[in-house]
Formats: sequence, structure tokens, C-alpha cells
Amino acid sequence: MSLFSSVVPIFVVFSLFQHQFIPQIRAFDVSQQFLETAKSDEVFEWMIGIRRRIHEHPELGYEEFETSRVIRDELDKLGIRYEFPVAVTGVVGFIGSGEPPFVAIRADMDALLMQEMVEWEHKSKVPGKMHACGHDAHVTMLLGAAKILKDHSHLLKGTVVLVFQPAEEGGGGAIQVVDSGILENVKAIFGLHVSPALPLGQVSSRSGTLLAGSGFFEAVITGKGGHAAIPQHSIDPILAASNVVVSLQHLVSREADPLDSQVVTVAKFQGGGAFNVIPDSVTIGGTFRAFSKESFIQLKQRIEEVIIGQATVQRCNATVEFSSKDKPFFPATINDNKLHEFFQNVAGNILGPTNVKTMLPLMGSEDFSVYQEVIPGYFYFLGMKAESNKKPASVHSPFFEVNEDILPFGAAMHASLVVNYLTELQGSETHPNEKHHDEL
Repeated sequence: MSLFSSVVPIFVVFSLFQHQFIPQIRAFDVSQQFLETAKSDEVFEWMIGIRRRIHEHPELGYEEFETSRVIRDELDKLGIRYEFPVAVTGVVGFIGSGEPPFVAIRADMDALLMQEMVEWEHKSKVPGKMHACGHDAHVTMLLGAAKILKDHSHLLKGTVVLVFQPAEEGGGGAIQVVDSGILENVKAIFGLHVSPALPLGQVSSRSGTLLAGSGFFEAVITGKGGHAAIPQHSIDPILAASNVVVSLQHLVSREADPLDSQVVTVAKFQGGGAFNVIPDSVTIGGTFRAFSKESFIQLKQRIEEVIIGQATVQRCNATVEFSSKDKPFFPATINDNKLHEFFQNVAGNILGPTNVKTMLPLMGSEDFSVYQEVIPGYFYFLGMKAESNKKPASVHSPFFEVNEDILPFGAAMHASLVVNYLTELQGSETHPNEKHHDEL
């Protein structure tokens, strides 16, 4: 055997080894570099400052004017091009070549209508409004990712789209962003949510259905008011509404498949203002959730039938309203199967495989699902629970707090996901008949 014939197989094997494993090594190195950058004193303190400014000035859906201004000021300082306004107060930025492929990262901006009960230096300065769901941290982490990506733009094999979205808390901000057309030709979109129950430095998600589809309903049940001492002269809408509430619970316990999770909750019951007066009408309202479109549609239909039917039994009339402009329906959040495998690899590189968890589906909802209806998308939870015996308050609690140590992890995760995604798509072709917006 000649020396050449023995060398060639070795060379071929080495080439295959190099082709298969070097991209993974580079991905690991880049991810670790991003996390180190995000944890540096300069970047970390910068992110903390932004998050506290936003937290002090919480704004409700489509009212995020100050939040939007902070975002635009920081993007200007970073030299990042953006479009504004998108969906009233939203901002969409662009980093990279400006050419395909495009990949998006999304952060929601809005706060909640509640009084903050946490006493600290940077408590909400707006009475009755609070960032109680971590959206101030979401915005900050996306800005942190923008800073990292801008400093490493030479690694971007395409364009990253930064979506700062208004009105996630029931206002349907994602619907307006999609309707604007600004995400046309985006190949994938990623989003996260802080988790007070998950340990710091861990992520949790799953392939397929992650969160439920959700809708709201409101019904007005009308009877005939009168004196509480002579109920025979009245038609009592409170009694009718009470029967409605009880009967609605049977939709899940008696009609739904026990293996097909569904929820119907009546959370609003308003009627009467005096102890001795039967009111003319009662208003009830609530939410319903399901993991499949079929179950969701069936649940909606039965809610209306039960409310009207039970009101009729009690000699009352009822009107039922569902979706509105302020409270639209949201589909289930369903993670793309291929993106799940990709996410696990990237997250494992940056956090370690043991810190990448698989979770059960939750009955909560997210308007991130609206993006997933038109773009392959992936949504996950990022842990921020500190090592202490203190039980953290849940989201939407007036005692909710953000562990700011989470900020570098979120920024690095965002940056690592999109850089690695674009690198994987480096060899993909752009079809000549594909439409492109100027900003994309």
C-alpha cells in the first residue's frame, strides 16, 4: 500500500470530523462569549439602569410612549436602524446585512393596572400601574441583546429583527405588528418570559403546545328590579346569574374530555348596590382556555348556550359578547418542532445541558402565538429564582419582583439564538420572486 492511499482515508475522515464538529465548537465559544459580555460590569450596570427607568414609569397597552422613547434613545446611541411607530407605540429595529435571511426576537412592553406593593428605591412612580409581569426586564434583555449583536455584527449571516411590541396584556399588540406587514419574509421568531419559580440560569419549554388559547366573555343578564322583601314582584337576575356561574363549571367537569385540558373561569360579577334592592341586571364576565382550536370553538359555543339557557329558565334575558378590539382571542402557543431541537442545542451550549428543562403545558396564554400562526416560532421561560428560602411572588402580583441577575442570561440567550440560527441558514437560497420590504 502506498503512503498516499493510506493518507487519503485519514484526510477524508478528518474533513468529515471538522465539518460536523467545528460549527458546534464555534457555537459554544460564541454563546459563552456573549454571556461573558452580558455579565461584564459595563453591560450589566447599563441594563440595570434601563430596567429601573422603565419600571419607574409603567405604561398600559398602546400607551407605552415613554417606554418607546427609552428604546429609541438607546437604539440611536447604538447606531441601530429602526421603524417607528409600529402598532401605535411599537419599535422594530434591524441589525446585520439588511438582506435575507431574517430572524426576529420579540419583547413586550406594557405594564398592568395594579398598585405596586414592593417598597424599594425604584418603585413605580405612577399610581395604580406596575410592571408586575416582567415586561420591563423583557425590554431590557432585548436591548442588551441588541448591544451584543451590534458589537458582533460581523457574525450575522443575514438580518436580526428586534420587535419591541406593545399591548401584550390582552390588547392584541402582536396582531397589529403582524398586520403591519413588517415581519414579512421573517424565517423564525423567538420570545421569552421571566419565570419567578424557575432557578436562575435555567430555561424551560417544550415542543408543540406550550400555552393555551384564550378568550374573554361578558354577559348582561336582565330581569326586573324591585324590593328585596317582595321578590315575587321582581325577576331576580342575581339568582339567574348565580345559576349561570354554577352551570358553566359543568362544561369542563361534565362535557370536556378529561385528557383535553380546558378552563372556564367567571372572574367578574357585578350587580346591585343596596342590601334591600333587587337590581334590574347583572353583568358577569370571565375567561376560557383550551389547547386545541376545536375545543376552543366548542367551549365558546357552549358558554353562550348555557348563559342564555339558564337566564331563560329564571325568566331573564341575556346577551353575550366575546372578542372585542381591546380583548381579542389568542390561539394556543405552539412551538415549532425543529426550532425546539435547535433551541435545546443553543441553550445547552450557553447554560449547560442540565439547565435546559422540559415543562408541561400551562393554561396561561400569550399573544406570541399570533406570530406562530404565520411564522415558525419558539417561546420559552427563563428562570430568575435566587438561591434562598424566600418564596417569590408570582407574575401579576403586586409583590412581584425581578431578580436583575436574570438580565445577562436573557440578553445572551437572545443573541446566541439568532446568531446560530442565521449561521445555520447561511447556505439557504433566497428565491428571486420573494417580496421584500425596504426595511427588510
